[in-house]
Amino acid sequence: MKIKVEVCAGSVQDCIVAQAQGADRIELNNALFLGGLTPSVATLTEAKKHVAIPIITMVRARAGGFHYTDVEMKTMFEDAKILIEYGTDGIVFGFLNADNTIDEIWTKVFVDLAREHGIEAIYHRAFDRTPDAQAAIEALIRCGIDRVLTSGLETTADEGIPTLKMLQENYGTQIEICVGAGVNAENINEILDETKATQVHSSFKGWFNDPTTSSSKVSYRYDQSGDYEGVDAKKLQTFMEVLMKREG
Repeated sequence: MKIKVEVCAGSVQDCIVAQAQGADRIELNNALFLGGLTPSVATLTEAKKHVAIPIITMVRARAGGFHYTDVEMKTMFEDAKILIEYGTDGIVFGFLNADNTIDEIWTKVFVDLAREHGIEAIYHRAFDRTPDAQAAIEALIRCGIDRVLTSGLETTADEGIPTLKMLQENYGTQIEICVGAGVNAENINEILDETKATQVHSSFKGWFNDPTTSSSKVSYRYDQSGDYEGVDAKKLQTFMEVLMKREG
């Protein structure tokens, strides 16, 4: 079975690398070091000029959790409408009530917006903050979500294998399950063997340098690993080779 590979991208260059290495789909973000925020319209439109594979876009107004104010929700709704206008193939979002259960009211509003324009509605890893995976996925199914990105309520997907397996077995015909968080060339075979997942998501993160980032007095570096992050072509290539070998 062909496994779909979704690359978490933070720039146009990331999108170009993702397509060149054989990815099936791109999730486009801004500020990946904050977990991903809404990308600019220019990033989306430039990416669409360079790649032909589907690009879905994050709709997230701020860092932190997923229980938003009315102003934040309305801002994200406007962001979603604009991203749709400029050609996104899907919107990625996640809204929770204060008790960490799925906010079905706002989720349904965004699903309806996606349906109106014939694009996908994807629920992101806000799902992994919910207290009950079964209750949460049944709520998403009621709302009409097309796909959920999840690590099985754990820090990484390999730790969440039992829950991911349950979700795929019990709900995989009603909603697409995309497995993400810590997915790499070393653990992908175990994850796929155990969960029977058909879609995976990863950032394939590498670090890059910019000579103007820091000096002895002033620095804009946010991680000691490098100046900024992006998709590492070699990591993605190695991952795709593992999948190709698996698929025969």
